[in-house]
Amino acid sequence: MSAKAAARAALAEKITAASTLTQKHQVTDLLPVPEPLEPLFGAGGLPRGSTLAVGGSTSLLVALLAAVSSAGSWCAVVGLPTLGVVAAAEAGVRVDRLALVREPGADPAGVVGALLDGVDLVAVGNPGMLGLAEVRRLAARARQRGAVLVGIGSWPGADLRLSLTDAVWHGVGRGDGRLRQRRVTVVAEGRGGAARPRRVVVVLPTADGRIAPFVQPAAVPARPEPIGRPEPVGRPEPVGRPEPLGRTPAVRIRPVVPDLRTAVEAG
Repeated sequence: MSAKAAARAALAEKITAASTLTQKHQVTDLLPVPEPLEPLFGAGGLPRGSTLAVGGSTSLLVALLAAVSSAGSWCAVVGLPTLGVVAAAEAGVRVDRLALVREPGADPAGVVGALLDGVDLVAVGNPGMLGLAEVRRLAARARQRGAVLVGIGSWPGADLRLSLTDAVWHGVGRGDGRLRQRRVTVVAEGRGGAARPRRVVVVLPTADGRIAPFVQPAAVPARPEPIGRPEPVGRPEPVGRPEPLGRTPAVRIRPVVPDLRTAVEAG
């Protein structure tokens, strides 16, 4: 068996397993999304049969794959050889429910169309490898099969587009530390009810590679100025030593009773 035939057989086996799993579980009208991103979707999830364009970051795609696969659905990624399986598993993706086709070969539209027949979410890593007519046919096939078609980057005619803005990395100090997490704003805009852009601020990725809502840190109160000694109004005059008390001058007291001799002589 040639390598090409073996790849087709493996793909057919994955599609069969996914179709069997879908039959065993109740199919809902929505595929789940990460909780921090729910405000971006009018129905709170990914409507089956819709087309989604994801731009700006592979981490956003991985977060969607984690939410869908953790809920029991199958996912497939076509034409994205840079997707790391280990990193995806650490971010919460159930790799046992992930079909990864790194190189779709000469017929990428045929590979994507076959996956849409049995997989709940199919992501195309390079929409440029498809022609405009093929993109439209695949979107119609996704609506018919009740799957979600995700295009990385620009995807013509997508029902909803997600993009990242205002990215700020955290973790590096003044000459030390390393990048640990990134705060971003995810913007959703599209057609119909999604024509008005919606925004959420999240941490993507977190330290463990996942997605989490951004919580504004509490403001640190300003440190009060230390209270010092009050400045003296004026310099007090120095208090000198008291003058020593001198001797009291002698006072001669004249006797009040007159001398008897003087009195006799006067009489």
